[in-house]
Order: sequence, then C-alpha cells, then structure tokens
Amino acid sequence: MFLARVEGTVVATKKDPQMQGRKLLLLRPQLVDEKDPTKFRPGVNTIVAVDSVGAGVGELVMFTQGSSARLAPGMRDAPVDAVVIGIVDTVDVLGRIIYQAHSARG
Repeated sequence: MFLARVEGTVVATKKDPQMQGRKLLLLRPQLVDEKDPTKFRPGVNTIVAVDSVGAGVGELVMFTQGSSARLAPGMRDAPVDAVVIGIVDTVDVLGRIIYQAHSARG
C-alpha cells in the first residue's frame, strides 16, 4: 500500500466496458521526507486510480497497485492497476502526528 494526495479527477467517456460507472482519481504519491520525517514530500509522478471508497480532491488516501489492486471488491475482472482502498485519518511517524484529516472519522 502507498499514500497519495488526491489531486483531481479523470473523465473518460469511451473506455473498457468493465470500467463503466467507476470514478477515476488523479493521485500524487506522498513520501515521508528523509531529511525531515515530520513532513511529506510529493512524489514526481501521478497515478490514475479507481476510487473504491468515495475519496475526494485534497484528501490523503491509501492505494494499492498491480495484482493487489484487482483484489479490491468488484475489481477482479476490471483492467485496473491502481485502486484507492482507504481515506487516511492520521499518520504518525516516530511518535509524531504528521498528518491529521480535518474531521477524523471515528
């Protein structure tokens, strides 16, 4: 699993039939900064992922890639390589919270 910030959405009107009705999100991976582990640094690439949890722009999410992506519910026969599988509430690194959602889910 990986962490990413939802940067936007992707709309494709013509696509594989298995992708019909699936929300696509544009993700920017987030890495713990090795120089200052109390911060994230953005990855250099972006990823298009299927949203399976109702995530929105600006949220920090967990996603999975490759064959693990097809293990998410309803993805077995879909041609996907990345799926959002969770919305992050908090991230704690070395005993310090470096991310907290505006309204942590309980």
